[in-house]
Amino acid sequence: MKIRPVILCGGSGTRLWPDQKHHQPKQFIDFGNWTLFGKTLERIKNSIFDYPIISTNKKYISDIKKHLILKGFKKYKIILEPTKRNTASAMLCSVLIKEIPENQPLIFLASDHLIEKANLFNKSIRHHKKYLTDKNIFIFGIKPSNPSSEFGYFLSKRVNDKNKVTKFIEKPNEKKAKKIIKKNAYWNSGIFFLTKKSIINNFQKYQKVNFRHCLNSVNKSKFKNNIYYLNKNDFLKCSSISFDYAILEKSKDINAIKLNIPWSDLGSWKEICNMFNKLKNKYKKKKNIFFRPWGKYINLYNGKNFLIKELYVKSKGILSLQKHFHRSEHWVVTQGTPKITLNKKKFNLKPTETIFIPVRSIHRIENPHKKTVKLIEAQLGSILEETDIVRYQDIYGRVK
Repeated sequence: MKIRPVILCGGSGTRLWPDQKHHQPKQFIDFGNWTLFGKTLERIKNSIFDYPIISTNKKYISDIKKHLILKGFKKYKIILEPTKRNTASAMLCSVLIKEIPENQPLIFLASDHLIEKANLFNKSIRHHKKYLTDKNIFIFGIKPSNPSSEFGYFLSKRVNDKNKVTKFIEKPNEKKAKKIIKKNAYWNSGIFFLTKKSIINNFQKYQKVNFRHCLNSVNKSKFKNNIYYLNKNDFLKCSSISFDYAILEKSKDINAIKLNIPWSDLGSWKEICNMFNKLKNKYKKKKNIFFRPWGKYINLYNGKNFLIKELYVKSKGILSLQKHFHRSEHWVVTQGTPKITLNKKKFNLKPTETIFIPVRSIHRIENPHKKTVKLIEAQLGSILEETDIVRYQDIYGRVK
């Protein structure tokens, strides 16, 4: 039996746009003729997978259908939530539809993950399929590339040819992350592999009330043009709780599939900047290189309400002391140790470190050292032009 991919596609993108009224859902952001949802659909165009089921809300129906057509999917099912109730209810309702048999292997995927080396990912799925039972759950873990505080972690031990999860750690600070990584902790990717019977058994055991409401919502749903419209009255009775809290932290039969592959949920502008830095040669164009007295900058990609740039600050180069009325900025240092001014504070940054520059903040970058400083900058706002600069001090005589 083929594996049924279930794609959770309801995120609104508020983490990336905290100060803006109109959020761009992360999964649909155009990063240069590609989106995260598009990449997710590409990954499941493999012989091991059956047609997808997509859990979402009515705001995203148009975008989802456009992507499905673009990627050549003629067969699919959409589960439409009448309101947000977090991942537990979204996952359960997605698989309670009658056309999915109880022994169906399921893989739950987020719509907004960037996964490289998909062949290794699919190979691990094939290998672990034989271990699926009517009770166990496999969670994909990613070997950490750094002690990030932006992800959850888990610890595991080897038991009977499987990696049994012994503990979950929810987004620790960097100091704690360093300690648990030494104990072989892995990032919790939020990708799950199990059977329909297993998810039913676990919900009936640990979330009886939610199970009943979800089942009623599905049974009373209306179906039209490949879309299940969940019953609103019953769905509203579901608790807003994540699958992690509802099931994972209670179940005794959680196993890990450990992967050492490039992975990111692009959940912060630091991660997005790092992604563009990694792929910058694909985005660089000579016409987008601009020289300044302090060095140069390259416009890598101009998206909807965001602009990604690479800055080169030469030795002894100093940008003007300035502020912006219409944009905020995220900087990630990729080379050198710049001296930063942010309002009344001054400090140094090292490679991989990041800083956020709020709208109307007075700021400056200096390079007092011999080695060129390089930064990736993400500008966010309604106006992303060089005209939105108010200079207070400038050693190159640009203050009028």
